Amino acid sequence: MLSDRPLAQVLPAFELDHLVLASASLAQGVVWLEQRLGVGMAGGGSHPGWGTHNRLLKLDRGAYLELIAPDPGQASPARPRLFGLDDPELLALIEQRPRLIHYVMRSGDLAAARMRLDYDPGVAQEMSRGALTWRLTVPPDGRRRYGGILPSLIDWGDTPHPARALPESGVALAALEVVAPAGVLARAAAALGNDSRITCQPGPLPQLRARLGSPCASITLD
Repeated sequence: MLSDRPLAQVLPAFELDHLVLASASLAQGVVWLEQRLGVGMAGGGSHPGWGTHNRLLKLDRGAYLELIAPDPGQASPARPRLFGLDDPELLALIEQRPRLIHYVMRSGDLAAARMRLDYDPGVAQEMSRGALTWRLTVPPDGRRRYGGILPSLIDWGDTPHPARALPESGVALAALEVVAPAGVLARAAAALGNDSRITCQPGPLPQLRARLGSPCASITLD
């Protein structure tokens, strides 16, 4: 029997939580991005046990940009690093320059959200950084689904969203372009929500492009 609650309260909502920009080192990535946007990054820290650390940049509409890199201050983790950062091919790419490798969608009910997907985003892992705690879907091999085209899911639970504590940057996400074969895009569709900034374009190879605008510059991350 269907619930009497409005449909929006029955089905889990998907919202864009953050973009993932990977760099060979955090320091190099910060310089690279700040020079192009003219805006400083803030916040961030280490992910204990995962072998990564990050810095953050607040975007508009409750989202943020995560710059992530292997953390030389941690021993090699027993499990794969987040977002495929152990993959030799990806490591070779980010040695050249930072790359937009993934995006994460937010849901307040990961179990229900997963049931709506046409792919397996991985197991929801309990994670923490400082006072922040959250659950993130992580595939067992740590790799991004279909080259990052199929998003991971995150639930912040009772933790205030980290974007709230970040300083205003003036940086807005104009568009996130998701490029992949039509069949892959169809599998991603349920997780993309109703965000008008996210567009899907058929193409032979997976690719992500994010167009950002700041008071100083407009750039495209890919």
